[in-house]
Amino acid sequence: MLRCGQMMLAQALICRHLGRDWNWEKQKEQPKEYQQILQCFLDRKDCCYSIHQMAQMGVGEGKSIGEWFGPNTVAQVLKKLALFDDWNSLAVYVSMDNTVVIEDIKKMCCVFPSSAATASEILPDVPSASSQSKSTSACCPVWKPLLLIVPLRLGINQINPVYVDAFKECFKMPQSLGALGGKPNNAYYFIGFLGDELIFLDPHTTQTFVDTEENGMVDDQTFHCLQSPQRMNILNLDPSVALGFFCKEEKDFDNWCSLVQKEILKENLRMFELVQKHPSHWPPFVPPAKPEVTTTGAEFIDSTEQLEEFDLEEDFEILSV
Repeated sequence: MLRCGQMMLAQALICRHLGRDWNWEKQKEQPKEYQQILQCFLDRKDCCYSIHQMAQMGVGEGKSIGEWFGPNTVAQVLKKLALFDDWNSLAVYVSMDNTVVIEDIKKMCCVFPSSAATASEILPDVPSASSQSKSTSACCPVWKPLLLIVPLRLGINQINPVYVDAFKECFKMPQSLGALGGKPNNAYYFIGFLGDELIFLDPHTTQTFVDTEENGMVDDQTFHCLQSPQRMNILNLDPSVALGFFCKEEKDFDNWCSLVQKEILKENLRMFELVQKHPSHWPPFVPPAKPEVTTTGAEFIDSTEQLEEFDLEEDFEILSV
């Protein structure tokens, strides 16, 4: 499941830096942002989303090195690792109790630049403001690109058929990043559907280790699946899944909310809830912040002491069936 989580995150970074219409072509020169994205996932412990960092961060979620990660655990790990990733500057929101709270997401993604920092310093993709408009930009919130992950339990031992239509609707949304899931002892990255069959990629192929070359480039052949996409009947899916969505701008998130209200919340037995206000019986929402530690990532993986300040969010409710 760790590799599948990397695939979903990599797709989010591609959408963030290269756009959804970008396609990889073998042996073609790629944009520098593409190479920078690859650097994030190299199998070295000083790379922010390496298999080493994800496995070690899982210790803070109660998962020992080598233990099986479920979709929710992977989501929590990505949320925490993203706090140490200044270049991509992603806001990662993982829903709790099958509920997405609009107010909390807006609070996390709408960033007000400090007087000492302009929007372009907070988000590298934002054009620099002129001297006349810098004071104005400091007063206007900047939308931090959002990776939204919704962990779900769509049944007890197998997926409940009542959720099938809503699950498939999620793949149709322009913000979709697919889903993490699989079946017992098999983890897959689901990217679409055809009829009642899900289309998935399986990254679990033994390949040669690659590293940065002398010219600073990365040989990207092993970063792409060697096998063609496969299919499986949706009813064979393990009920524990995690949906992924990417909203680069606030209008993308607003559009996603409209689609959810129209296509998901119309069902009598809802797959998840979308609410405007933070539930009063929940603890107050505090946007996650990078822990005050001096680390390059390499030091961070060698110690789990800093992980103790993160709350465990592994458990979530099982939906009624």
